[in-house]
Amino acid sequence: RAWIFSLNINGMKSLRSCSVMNVFQDAVCTLNTLQTNASALEQVKRERGHPELQLQAMRGFLQRAGLKVEELDRLNIIHVTGTKGKGSTCAFTEQILRNYGFRTGFYSSPHLVQVRERIRINGQPIGKELFTKYFWQVYRRLEDTKEAHGGSMPAYFRFLTILAFNVFLQEKVDLAVIEVGIGGAYDCTNIIRRPWVCGISSLGIDHTSILGDTIEKIAWQKGGIFKLGVPAFTVKQPVGPMKVLQERAEEIGCSLSVCPDLEEYESEGSLRLGLAGHHQRRNASLALQLSHTWLQRHFLTDPASSSPVEFTGVSPAPVFQPSPAMIKGLAETEWPGRNQTLKHGPVTYFLDGAHTTRSMLACVRWFNEVTPQHERNAGGSVVRVLLFNATGERDCAAMLKLLVPCHFDFAVFCPNITEAIATCNADQQNFNVSVENMLTRCLDNQQSWRVLNGQEEKPEAELLIGGGLPLVAERHSDTLVFPCILSALQWISQGRDSVLSNPNKCIIPLKPSINAKAAPLREAVSIHVLITGSLHLVGGALKHLDPALNS
Repeated sequence: RAWIFSLNINGMKSLRSCSVMNVFQDAVCTLNTLQTNASALEQVKRERGHPELQLQAMRGFLQRAGLKVEELDRLNIIHVTGTKGKGSTCAFTEQILRNYGFRTGFYSSPHLVQVRERIRINGQPIGKELFTKYFWQVYRRLEDTKEAHGGSMPAYFRFLTILAFNVFLQEKVDLAVIEVGIGGAYDCTNIIRRPWVCGISSLGIDHTSILGDTIEKIAWQKGGIFKLGVPAFTVKQPVGPMKVLQERAEEIGCSLSVCPDLEEYESEGSLRLGLAGHHQRRNASLALQLSHTWLQRHFLTDPASSSPVEFTGVSPAPVFQPSPAMIKGLAETEWPGRNQTLKHGPVTYFLDGAHTTRSMLACVRWFNEVTPQHERNAGGSVVRVLLFNATGERDCAAMLKLLVPCHFDFAVFCPNITEAIATCNADQQNFNVSVENMLTRCLDNQQSWRVLNGQEEKPEAELLIGGGLPLVAERHSDTLVFPCILSALQWISQGRDSVLSNPNKCIIPLKPSINAKAAPLREAVSIHVLITGSLHLVGGALKHLDPALNS
C-alpha cells in the first residue's frame, strides 16, 4: 500500500510538472507572437518619427494592463542606462542591496537562455509557475481591451516591461533595479517618474538608427532618464558626451556626479570583483555609488519628503569606505555571458557578449589577460577557435578586425539559432529575421575575416543537408560557417566535451572533408574557444554548455 501511495504521489507530481511546463511553454509561445504582431510593428514605424509617442503608448498599455504610472513610484527604483556595462552595473547593485537583506527586483535584457531571466526576484529568475501566472494575468487584460484600441497589443519588450512592473508590485519587492532597453529618453522603461537614483555606464556608438550617429546624440538620449531632483551618477566619459550629460542634467534639474576609480575607495586592500575584466571596475564603482545613495535616501525617511538634489554643475562623486555588505556584494556578483570562463575537460570556453567595437576592445583585453595562464596549465599544444556572430546594424568588420591579433587557428561563424533541427525552444525563437538573412550575414562575416587575414577568396560549393539548409560554406581551411550553434560547438569540440556528447543532443553528419579539417582539434592537448559578437549567440551556446540554465 505504501508503495502504491508513493507511486501515485510521484505520478501526480510528474503530471503536475508536465502540466506546468506545457502551460509555461504556451505562455512563451504566445509572448513570441508579439515579436511579429502586425499592428505592433506598424505602430512602431509610425512612432519612429515621433519618439514621444512611444512613452504615450506605453502609458496606455500600462493602464490597459490594470496598472497606473503612479503605482510605479512604490517600487523604489534604481534606473540604469549606458552603452556598455549597464547590465553588469545593475547586477553589482542588486547583489549589494540583497546583501543588506532587502527583497530585490531586477529587470534586464536580453535573456541568455530563458526569458524568465529578464525578471528576477532576489537574484533568481522568477519560476515557471510565477511567470505563467502573471503572464496570463497581464496578457488577458490587454487582449480583452484591444478591440477598443484598434486591435493594438504591446510589442515584445514593452510587454515584458509591463510584466516586470506587475510582478514586482504584486510580489512586494523592497526595491527594483531597472535596466534600460535601448537609449533612455524614449525607452519604454522611462515611464518611471520617480526613481530614487539614476546611473549611466560607459557610452559608445550603438543602435545608431534609433539613437543617432554620434556619441553626443547618444548621450542626449541616455541622459533622458534623469529626473527633477533625483541624484544621477555616471562613470568617466569622453569630453563631448560628458558635456551633453551636463547640459541634460542642468535642463532637467538634477545633480550629476562622476564616479571615482575603484582604487580610490577607502578599503583595506583592493576590492575583489566577481566579474572578470578590467572594465568591470568602472561598473563596480558606479554600483557602489548607486547603492550607497539608495541606502542614504531610504534610511532618511520618505524620499518624497527629502530635499531634491538640484543641478550645481558636474561634481566628483564622494569617496567613502564600502561596508562589508558592499565588499561581499562586489565579490559575489555573477552575470553569465560577460567575461565568463567554462572549462569542460580539454575544452575551455571564453564567453563574452561584446557587440560594439568598444566592448570588443574590452573583450580582447580580457581574453588576452586570461588565456596565457590557461595555456601554460595545458602543458601542451593549444588550438584557438573563434566562434562569432553579430546581428542588426553592427559593424562586424570593425569588430572582427580587433580579433585578428588574437591569432585564432579557426574562425567559425553561425547564426543565433540554437539547433538546426526544430526543438521546443520557444525562449530563443526570433521571428524578426529570416534564416536566409542570418546565414548570408555569416557568409559576409566569413569573407570579412578572410580579407582581414589577407586571404584571397576561393569560392567552393556549399555543403547541404536535408531541405537545402547550408551546413558548411567552405572557402578556406581555417574558416567555416555552420547553420546553428550546436553544430558549430560539436565540430569545434570533436567529441571531447562530455556535455555536448550527450546522446540527447542530435549530431549532424558532416562530409569527410570537413571532419578532416578538424584534425588539429582532435590532436591538441587543449582547445580554447572565444564565443563573442552577440549576447544571443552567447546565450545559445550556454543553453548547450550549461544544462543547469535550462531548468
